[in-house]
Amino acid sequence: MSTNPASAAAAYGTTVRALPSLESAARPMGPNFSELVEKAGRSALDTMYKAEGQTAKAAAGQAPDITEVVTAVANAEVTLQTVVAIRDRVVQAYNEIMRMPI
Repeated sequence: MSTNPASAAAAYGTTVRALPSLESAARPMGPNFSELVEKAGRSALDTMYKAEGQTAKAAAGQAPDITEVVTAVANAEVTLQTVVAIRDRVVQAYNEIMRMPI
């Protein structure tokens, strides 16, 4: 069986053109990790600020409904517990990486 180098090169070229480029394959489809972390941090801060505002209104006697204040404070507590748990896991992962042998 004989092979023609020109036809082999043409077949290779056709295959390469059919594949997606490396530039398009390297681009992520969604938001990157830092954007996700930033969004989560901003959301946590917004929750805390909302609870702080509701508490200040209640202390000044301007809160329309005490259940809104209690709900905002409960949401802030859950958010704070979540942030602390994530921070603990990040510190734990960092410590494990630092203990790895080189």
